[in-house]
Amino acid sequence: MPPSTDEPFTLVIFGASGDLTRRKLVPALWSLYAGRTLPEPFTIIGSARSEVGPDEFRLRMRDAVREFARTQPPSANVWDRFAASLSYVPGDPADPALYTRLEHTLKDVEGARPGPANRLFYFATPPSLYDTIVANLGASGLANPRGGWTRIIVEKPFGHDYASARALNSQLASALREDQIYRIDHYLGKETVQNLLVLRFANEIFEPLWNRSHVAEVQITVAEALGVETRGAYYEEAGALRDMMQNHLLQLLCLIAMEPPVTFDAAPVHDEKNKVMHAIRPLDARKIDEIALRGQYGPGFAGGKPVPGYRQEKGVAPDSRTETYAALRLTVDNWRWAGVPFYLRTGKRLAKRVSEIAIRFHRTPHMIFHRAPSGVEPNELVIRIQPDEGMALTVAAKTPGPDLKLGPVGLHFRYGEVFGAEPPEAYERLLLDAVHGDSTLYARADWVEKAWSLLGPVLDTWAQASAPPPHLYEAGSWGPAEADAFIARDGGAWRQP
Repeated sequence: MPPSTDEPFTLVIFGASGDLTRRKLVPALWSLYAGRTLPEPFTIIGSARSEVGPDEFRLRMRDAVREFARTQPPSANVWDRFAASLSYVPGDPADPALYTRLEHTLKDVEGARPGPANRLFYFATPPSLYDTIVANLGASGLANPRGGWTRIIVEKPFGHDYASARALNSQLASALREDQIYRIDHYLGKETVQNLLVLRFANEIFEPLWNRSHVAEVQITVAEALGVETRGAYYEEAGALRDMMQNHLLQLLCLIAMEPPVTFDAAPVHDEKNKVMHAIRPLDARKIDEIALRGQYGPGFAGGKPVPGYRQEKGVAPDSRTETYAALRLTVDNWRWAGVPFYLRTGKRLAKRVSEIAIRFHRTPHMIFHRAPSGVEPNELVIRIQPDEGMALTVAAKTPGPDLKLGPVGLHFRYGEVFGAEPPEAYERLLLDAVHGDSTLYARADWVEKAWSLLGPVLDTWAQASAPPPHLYEAGSWGPAEADAFIARDGGAWRQP
């Protein structure tokens, strides 16, 4: 990360009493501060309905840092300097009076330090409050720059479907310019995801192979070992397609499939990702069963212990048809990728927690080693996003011995082994980018709307009462057995990480 610069700013976190602030935001800000990469001077103002004082808020954030931060407090003095920047303004985000109090607090903070009035507002609230907060920021004048910059960060989900996404974008645009709006997808802040672009566009060895002539298929997997835990009520409204596929996995697909941007700046990168979205073949509502599959976990075992099925989770209807597993087969109809299938899958209560991208190459056109087994696997490049971040390239090699026998060999690269230090958390990079005004790793309005438009036929089909229910799978497995038949239609098989 770049070293800190003298760029004063104030961050206002709506929903400061919630899990996101406690688990991610303040720990990330602390790690940036401890690593001397957070611009100074800065002030962090938490705001929520909870009636607590600034001192109590600081104590709670200290506990949060101890539990969740990548960098632990080295000394009381350093923490005290950071804590001095923490403040708290209680209030209901639907109450206009809160924004009057925030305005007074901001003026007091900015009047006591040199430099412009730079303001960053973070929506760490339920999405149902986004419209209200935006309307109040606009009505109070807080959305307008005051001699510096003013930006907002909006957490996903960005809408519930195409219509609601457009309505949210319209509401945001009523009070702010597009360059003030940062739609955060924390997957794009992960080190391995960013390194995907470096792998492609800074290494001449790979780019000539990155096309339909050499790539047979691409598999993108985001698997979670946990169930819905305490989020059953939310998940009933979302499901795997909305929760993960519409944002994280489609973003990864775009990074794999996009053309080289002119520069690594926000507008060119967003433009190239949007071209991929427009090139994805529209999903035919009459053929959803051929291009999409859904599943739901039942009782099973996780970590050797019995766990309940999804319908037995708190907040879940006993006859729920919500998918906890989703798989898609997409095709990108352009010159580079014509005919190459992109398989996307995500699910909860799967065999292990893993996120990876696997690029499988074509087999050699002619095997000259006649005595070699015909089952030698084709080359495969696997980019591991989490855990054990890194890459692995599988190649064929001669096994030791007098006979000429071939076997697969993995060439591995692990971030922890090569660079030693633990990579920064995704929120660290993304928060710093927002302060610096770099939206490259954020989602743009038109991309969000296109993603919802693409998945609309699947969502509509699955919502119909006449649609088949999700396929059941045992918790702790790799998903429903029908998913194997889903990919086998093309002669393929799911990679087992």
